Amino acid sequence: MRSAPAISDVSLRLERTCALGEAASRLHFVSGARAQALDRLGVATCLDLLERIPHRYLDFSHALSVEQAPIGQVATVVVNVDRIVEKRPRPRMHITEVSALDATGVIVATFFKQPWIAQQLAPGDRVALHGKVEFNYGFKRMQAPLYEKIDERSATGSIVPVHSVTEGITVAWSRRIVASALERVSEVCDPLPARLRAQRGLMSRGRALRSIHFPRQMADVRLARRRLSYEEVLLLQLALRLRNDVDLLGVRAVAHTPARHVEALGRALPFSLSDEQEACVGEILTDMSDPGHVMNRLLLGDVGTGKTAVAAMALACVADTGTQACVMAPTSVLAQQYAVKTGPLLEQAGVSWALLTGATPQAERARLLENLANGSLDVLFGTHAVLSDDVVFKSLSLVVIDEQHRFGVHQRNELRSKGEGADLLVMTATPIPRTLALTVYGDLDTSVIRKRPVPGAGVATKVLTEANRDLAYEAVGKALAEGHQAYVVCPLVAPSDSTDELDDVPAARADEGGRAPVRLHSVEEELARLSREVFPQSRVEALHGRMSAAEKERVIDAFRAGEIDILVSTTVVEVGVDVPNATVMVIENGERFGLATLHQLRGRVGRGKHAGSCYIMTYAKRSGKTSAAHERLEALEKSSDGFELAEIDLRLRHEGEILGFRQHGGVSLRFVDLEDDAQLIAVARDDARTMLRYSRDLSAPALIPVRQEIVRRYGDVFKEVSGG
Repeated sequence: MRSAPAISDVSLRLERTCALGEAASRLHFVSGARAQALDRLGVATCLDLLERIPHRYLDFSHALSVEQAPIGQVATVVVNVDRIVEKRPRPRMHITEVSALDATGVIVATFFKQPWIAQQLAPGDRVALHGKVEFNYGFKRMQAPLYEKIDERSATGSIVPVHSVTEGITVAWSRRIVASALERVSEVCDPLPARLRAQRGLMSRGRALRSIHFPRQMADVRLARRRLSYEEVLLLQLALRLRNDVDLLGVRAVAHTPARHVEALGRALPFSLSDEQEACVGEILTDMSDPGHVMNRLLLGDVGTGKTAVAAMALACVADTGTQACVMAPTSVLAQQYAVKTGPLLEQAGVSWALLTGATPQAERARLLENLANGSLDVLFGTHAVLSDDVVFKSLSLVVIDEQHRFGVHQRNELRSKGEGADLLVMTATPIPRTLALTVYGDLDTSVIRKRPVPGAGVATKVLTEANRDLAYEAVGKALAEGHQAYVVCPLVAPSDSTDELDDVPAARADEGGRAPVRLHSVEEELARLSREVFPQSRVEALHGRMSAAEKERVIDAFRAGEIDILVSTTVVEVGVDVPNATVMVIENGERFGLATLHQLRGRVGRGKHAGSCYIMTYAKRSGKTSAAHERLEALEKSSDGFELAEIDLRLRHEGEILGFRQHGGVSLRFVDLEDDAQLIAVARDDARTMLRYSRDLSAPALIPVRQEIVRRYGDVFKEVSGG
């Protein structure tokens, strides 16, 4: 049997674990200038530094000689710099040629518009070059290769890490500082129980940090990242679930009982629920009927998949129980859409409802609040207005939040606090990759609708450049002549709102570097131009978020009634606007938007029996290096599957950009690869549930380190449990 560690060993581990929180400025090699550089990188503590893992590695164990480097393939060579030549073949074009050699031959590395290369390298320097090998003008060559100046003091093995740096700190100094931090915190305590690590085949945290920064072989990097990814997902899952469970500890759920209102609503629906819709209704009503379980469920569905009908069944179930429900939407347009589409169906089922927005007249508001307080009102639809202190429910038992990623966590919890033990159903029409849903919505059980119950006529999508704008306007004109309507969507309200350039659009002239300025279209400009110059005989009006709620309501009603031919708007029409007679959409500056937004926007057309057309105008060029913006647009042309597009969007953009975590109280993921780690995420999610079943507040002795790590990362989600 292994003997227990000595007291001195335990004390040393605790001391080194505490050192993770020490200021990075106290580390060896961190001078005043380097401390400032680390601060610019967002590095305040030793742990911050160690969690900034290398963005690539130079694997010298697979380095080839110049003679062995195969032409037409990517290779790494380790050579000595022989000569550096700077050339200017034409204005604004700077070329640096680095001739380097080893015992077998010469290779020439060419760098474009990087004059600093001549200052960073000098004859005699030993460098590693990594890139595609070509042969011309009598020599093997690499164009714009990755390069690393080899410093024997910092290269600890055949694999050298390359960390992200900033002005004031070089890659070599970064390695030295990281090595100093690892020495300071070596043999740290591991927050994960040893039995769990053994069960999941995970290395210790200390070993993982060493291996991710200074691996002996590339397999170490994979194993280290797996350990750090698992820990990241596990702790996030626990924090998310605890965030809800803390509020619900000791709270008895309302045992909803589906009865006559649910049956009546089923008969009132103008269509039969699809198999997927029926399955989702079953999951939701099962949750709602459980007296020992407060529902926390995400209803995820693509555009037009009928989430509203599913949610309506939950609203009817609340009426059957004699309690109340509240549906909160992010915009008055979407809230009004609920009133128009769902309200009449609820009425047929004998369920009373009302709409509350910032535009609700005072007298009507007073009557509404009175009915809400005395319990005669079953369902309240609304915007942020429902969060007001004077909105008091007699018995709120269900909260439904639509497009929930547009709300902060505190807003969700604020509404839920208006009813003790209220069930929660959050919905989104933004398709989310399964791994992302499992990770960032770890506190929610998930129901998914993938197929449209009523397919509709569909939408054909075409990406056009400015030279082909007439094709889009021709389609709009044809639609108007046939008695249909159209949308024109712009990124700005007014031309003065932004002078931004698009940072992912290639320059129009590749030899000038930088980015090409583009014209950002605004609602105000397009309204004037379209109504005066392009479609002077048509009724053109604007819709945007700066309009009053009453004015937006007027415009939407007029467009729905066919009194407006062309609606020029911002993305306020992304959700909640359902006008089957609108068959054409033109989206200006398509490169400004993410895939999810573009997919949502085009979902506004082709919803009825008439086919829809979506024309996405872009300044992203199809020639030259393909940009992320153009990849998004190409994907839209090829696919109408929102979930497939969500996976593509995840590859092209950071997960935080897709859901706006930073703006809405969420978190970003540092180690997890949401494409490759699906199985790891599922395992960590199951383990989090097991831990919470074993110890609801993680107060069991074996889980105290996990609890402390959650507090360090996400704040004290336990303080309400302890009465703090």
